[in-house]
Amino acid sequence: MQKVTIGIYEKALPKDLTWRQRLELVKELGYDYIEISIDETDERLQRLNWDLETRKQLKLDMLDLGVDIRSMCLSGHRRFPFGSHNPETRVEAKEIMRKAIQLAVDLGIRNIQLAGYDVYYEEQDEHTLEFFKEGMLWAAELAAKHQVMLSVEIMDTEFMSSITRWLEYQELVNNPWFCVYPDLGNLSAWGNDIAEELRKGLPYITAIHLKDTYAVTKDFPGQFRDVPFGQGCVDFVQAFKILKDLNYKGAFLIEMWTEKSPEPRKELVQAKEWILEQMRLAQFIEE
Repeated sequence: MQKVTIGIYEKALPKDLTWRQRLELVKELGYDYIEISIDETDERLQRLNWDLETRKQLKLDMLDLGVDIRSMCLSGHRRFPFGSHNPETRVEAKEIMRKAIQLAVDLGIRNIQLAGYDVYYEEQDEHTLEFFKEGMLWAAELAAKHQVMLSVEIMDTEFMSSITRWLEYQELVNNPWFCVYPDLGNLSAWGNDIAEELRKGLPYITAIHLKDTYAVTKDFPGQFRDVPFGQGCVDFVQAFKILKDLNYKGAFLIEMWTEKSPEPRKELVQAKEWILEQMRLAQFIEE
């Protein structure tokens, strides 16, 4: 079978595991890498302050097992956004970014996924948009100095709901270390033309999130997580056909939130097999 790179989101794995146990499980189940979560909780933000010994041990475990943490989901900026009206919050956003880039350098993480929110818990206005633009310019310059990729996720809010919307920021930032991380679920839920969006984004796509969603309608705000594969609005076979036509050769990341599931191993195996079957039906991969 043609080899395709498929990683797994950390929050799909049992939460009570050590990092070595996570790596061992990922290897056992046949996934290629883990995407670490640095979310808005104090617990996961604290990882940005890991000491040198902790970083060295994790790196040694990755080398020993042959499984790496290849990407980082840096959603902590939802709580501390670059676009905040509060200048202290904007300072914290930069500090989080600095620490995340250093952690990426230390662990060999190549790709930091940025949340495409100017603000999340505040009202958006012309000031939040301007602050966000300034933040993206600053962050991309810092990332370039360290040769770490920043990739903006297509989100669950309208602000960054398409690759077309992200392209406005790509033109502004104009930096090869500032790319896009589309989510087939989010793109589909917002009713985008998937073929056109992927075509526009292809030169800048660093990886693709795989999850199912329920579509946004005039009477329903959509559902952007915890939708079982095959029950939502995403036409995975068609999406993989499009990606084959575009000659996409990059990585995929299965995004699930099953860390508290009673049978996480079973769900992880089933998810990967289901995705591979959709790829086969689309002839994206062959036996």
